[in-house]
Amino acid sequence: MSDFDRIIDRRPFHSLKWNVAEGELPLWVADMDFEAPPCVRAALRKRLDHGIFGYTEVPDEWYDAYRNWWAERHGLTLEKDWLIFVTGVVPAISSLVRKLTTPNENVLIQTPVYNIFFNSIINNGCRVQENPLICENGTWRMDFEDLDRKMADPQTGLMILCNPHNPVGRIWSREELARVGELAARHHVTVISDEIHCDLTAPGLSYVPFAGVSETCRQVSLTCLAPTKTFNLAGLQTACLAVPDPFLRHKAWRAVNTDEVAEPNAFACTAAVAAFTEGGPWLDELREYLWENRRIAEERIRRDLPSCLPTPAEATYLMWLDISALGDGTALAEHLRRTTGLVVTAGEEYGAPGRGFLRINLACPRAVLTDALDRLTAGLKDAPVPRKTD
Repeated sequence: MSDFDRIIDRRPFHSLKWNVAEGELPLWVADMDFEAPPCVRAALRKRLDHGIFGYTEVPDEWYDAYRNWWAERHGLTLEKDWLIFVTGVVPAISSLVRKLTTPNENVLIQTPVYNIFFNSIINNGCRVQENPLICENGTWRMDFEDLDRKMADPQTGLMILCNPHNPVGRIWSREELARVGELAARHHVTVISDEIHCDLTAPGLSYVPFAGVSETCRQVSLTCLAPTKTFNLAGLQTACLAVPDPFLRHKAWRAVNTDEVAEPNAFACTAAVAAFTEGGPWLDELREYLWENRRIAEERIRRDLPSCLPTPAEATYLMWLDISALGDGTALAEHLRRTTGLVVTAGEEYGAPGRGFLRINLACPRAVLTDALDRLTAGLKDAPVPRKTD
């Protein structure tokens, strides 16, 4: 059994997440406060003990690890030739935006969505084209009429899909993904599917890989895969592009090699192979722990903060909390940090539909979660904004 309750001080090792003031509690950036699986740590120790850290090639075991994991866990057959090592999903997406668009073209995203997508688009001279998700009774869905209309714009040639979706926690259904693929094919739009949260689903649920939905989806897409969210390995710079179509694959290969984000460091492949070949039992324990954290958080919020509504989630360890009855996310996130030291992310960071929401990272030991919920409750009960009346 893994000890997810163990509290580990991350400050001495320059953690981005924990680069906050003394006494503050960060539940913002999406990494976990848990050790990586024992199998990964053992493999890295063995590699460390070798003592030489020169240039590294991608071994056959790396390809096998991805192919076997996605076949066994997600029912998706990946051919070896489809796979391209990259140093991270974000570097890969930025490279693909540069290669698959020209400046001033539109790149379509479904807001509220992972905020770094905006950076990858804007920093490469393109325009963000939003296809806002629709929220009905706390559940988010795609607006296909709007999606059709915006894909039809000849200035739109690229879409970044988040599957499962960060921050709203949806696992997109096979039917929804099929419609995205059909529209993309009809309008000659290429889809980059970011599937980095795919293994962090509720126990008993699995996600649907976009490329596994249909031949149409397979041919119009490039998929971003990684062990980094699943096994808490983001700092090791290890990820993968899966590109079935040979034309798109050549474009992707040129993109990531031109930008020099296609070569592994000495530990990247070792960690990925260990995680995907031996980390399954650890992941199953983790998912149970994360969903118990979610249950505890939702129960506490419903009891003590009835004006706040947790969004029902099927995936990720992120809570998307509707605080619109109290005010906007930016003001409340600032208030929470100032008055309680709790650091969470304002929903506006993820696009205009996120106004009135907070994103909260639940991937922490239970004692830390309890502390965070105490701070959240104290801060929102004392929020200096007018409450809506029933």
